[in-house]
Amino acid sequence: MFEGRRLLIATKHQKESVIAPIMQRELGVDCFVCPEFDSDLLGTFTGEMERTDDALTTVKNKCLQAMALAKCDLAIASEGSFGPHPIIFFANADQEILIFIDQKNGLEITVSELSLSTNFNGANVNSENELQAFAADAGFSLHGLILRKQKGDLAFMVKGITDWETLLSSYHKVKLDNGSAYVETDMRAMFNPTRMKVIETVTKKLADKIKSLCPSCQMAGFGVVEAEQGLPCELCGLPTRSTLAHVYRCAHCHFSLERQYPHGKEKEDPMYCDLCNP
Repeated sequence: MFEGRRLLIATKHQKESVIAPIMQRELGVDCFVCPEFDSDLLGTFTGEMERTDDALTTVKNKCLQAMALAKCDLAIASEGSFGPHPIIFFANADQEILIFIDQKNGLEITVSELSLSTNFNGANVNSENELQAFAADAGFSLHGLILRKQKGDLAFMVKGITDWETLLSSYHKVKLDNGSAYVETDMRAMFNPTRMKVIETVTKKLADKIKSLCPSCQMAGFGVVEAEQGLPCELCGLPTRSTLAHVYRCAHCHFSLERQYPHGKEKEDPMYCDLCNP
């Protein structure tokens, strides 16, 4: 279905460096990018362009707009979101969504990954020592940094800083005008190797899903669409909130099936039971 076809990677932030090798190896496609495509028009992490849609809508629009510009029928795009982890308090997370669209065969396949592996952070700094401590925690200079007057301020901003000379000179310029500075991690993929690794992980997940064929019609992309709770407690036998089954569905012919005990266990530890461990 995909062997020998051209696959557009809709990015301006060098994500092709991790996406292309996986897709070429797993699907036999010929990957390329469209230099004219500007994904920043759909939103930037630094606020110059607000992302008006949710992540899923944005990544789909990114893919479709790039396809129209490059005049191709096969493309992949990703979108990242950063902030507090939805379950683990005081921890930041990286939510990456990838979408694969094949207009020739009417396919639209998405996967996502919620990862604690991120250096996403920002802070006001009032001295070189504070700046250096933040930089060390952020993995500078392998990871880029951004300096501005204050959080959310767009009047003065230096992005993609990867050397100490630029970092310190930008800091002193901002501090001279403002009294303090705001430093944050640059979350664009080409300035963030940690994020790039998460994109690599979710790309492998996407390739596996694409290669999973529907048992009924043999179309690509047969994957999990729903997780059913209810794994019984080992002690009291009542249903817990842990996953009992995964529901698979084909987006092409809508065939579905349920596979129980997807994590290889038929009972749950009582510590995860709301009755035994309220």
